[in-house]
Amino acid sequence: MRLVIQRVNQASVTVNGEVVGAIGRGYLVLVGVTHGDGVEQAEWLARKVAGLRLFDDAQGLTNLSLADVDGEVLVVSQFTLYADARKGRRPSFTHAAPPEVAEPLVEEFVNRLRRRGVRVATGVFRAHMEVALVNDGPVTLILEKS
Repeated sequence: MRLVIQRVNQASVTVNGEVVGAIGRGYLVLVGVTHGDGVEQAEWLARKVAGLRLFDDAQGLTNLSLADVDGEVLVVSQFTLYADARKGRRPSFTHAAPPEVAEPLVEEFVNRLRRRGVRVATGVFRAHMEVALVNDGPVTLILEKS
């Protein structure tokens, strides 16, 4: 599984003109799933995201976690995180897991974040989504667990 994490002041997902998920301060997390991923990857990444210290303390150091700032997470599935554009001009998506494999793992990741007390909003799997965000920093990380 591969995550792109962006620290945000706010973020939302709109599908067919309706906001389906929105958060205030926290993380926008784009989630990609590849072949061979399973519950182990979802657990490790949920634990990591919940514990990351990416928010500034009073001294301006990134010492605070989601819990410390009462932050939220917006999770959006994104198979294109496993695109391969090394050859040609059109990316290949063969490294992305098929939807029937990816969707339950994205849901597992969300559930494991929630079990850690994290408030989580989500996009809609396989929908065309419009994602809006106000980046904070910007602070962006890529996490991967294979």
